[in-house]
Amino acid sequence: MPRFTVTRDSLGAQELVVLTDTVAHREVRIARHGATVLSIKLDGHDIADGFRDEAELVPHKGSRFAIMTPFANRVEDSRYTFEGQAYDLQPGVVGKDRASRHGFLRGERFDVRDDAGGDDAATVTFATQAIRPEARPGYPFALDVAVTFTLDGKGLTVDARTRNVGDRDAPTFFGWHPYFRLSDTPIEGWVLQIPADEIIVADEGFIPVPGPAAWQPIGEADASLDFRQARAIGHTELNNTYATLARDADGRARTHLSDPATGRRIAVWQEKGVMLAFTSDTAERDARKSVALEPMECIPNAFNREDCQDAITLAPGAERRFVCGVEFGG
Repeated sequence: MPRFTVTRDSLGAQELVVLTDTVAHREVRIARHGATVLSIKLDGHDIADGFRDEAELVPHKGSRFAIMTPFANRVEDSRYTFEGQAYDLQPGVVGKDRASRHGFLRGERFDVRDDAGGDDAATVTFATQAIRPEARPGYPFALDVAVTFTLDGKGLTVDARTRNVGDRDAPTFFGWHPYFRLSDTPIEGWVLQIPADEIIVADEGFIPVPGPAAWQPIGEADASLDFRQARAIGHTELNNTYATLARDADGRARTHLSDPATGRRIAVWQEKGVMLAFTSDTAERDARKSVALEPMECIPNAFNREDCQDAITLAPGAERRFVCGVEFGG
């Protein structure tokens, strides 16, 4: 029997794929609904604060482990302008209900492709063609999205590929929205380290301020938001985007989270982009019981920023790749 296996399971009516490391006793459960990671068990302890049952998974409130594309985080007032054309993602909607967050794929049922186990890794690819011009208002573009999850001896890798299958440029970027619950000890004692030189300045609605002023050197920001050196989270409330990430010798930028009380630690890594850290203060359940560390290809509201247009524009026939993951014991 190989060390790494791929099996099937279910959560109510929801189909799951299970990646297992039989030697290190690790298991990752992923739902076809949204290509959503539900649990990451290390020696029986689940470090993922994911959806607990089908009733939570289907509406996807809280976006736990959401695949975020064609945009990550927020689009201000659900409106944006791309290549001179204005678009409205929620035509006819007014007031507080005008909110567009975390892309379009949380409720989609992905196809499962190319799953395989072996002595080195277990891997599975989730793919969808759900993003099409007729599928939703305000986004007349066609994208194919494939996300490959790989469990190996170091951790879990998320490899996302987005291809523009339409006949016009499309605005798109990728993000992942994992929540980590290292233990039941208070997160105030957990230790966080984010290798960022800059922080994104945002308004009360978490929309980055216009222009170059959005990028602020960490040393000029509120000192409570400075996690360049590993330190306890304490009572700091985070819902902040960190930019200009320092990369290690292997080209990966690593955000570290650990619980000194249990010795558990992880590192969320990415090859490019920004890191959004959220201490779950406004979570709909179990507020401030976990920490979301969200690697994203671009900053929130990038659809509305001229300084992000090059980063989000995908030409017809072109493919973009974003790779991130979590190392166990990182």
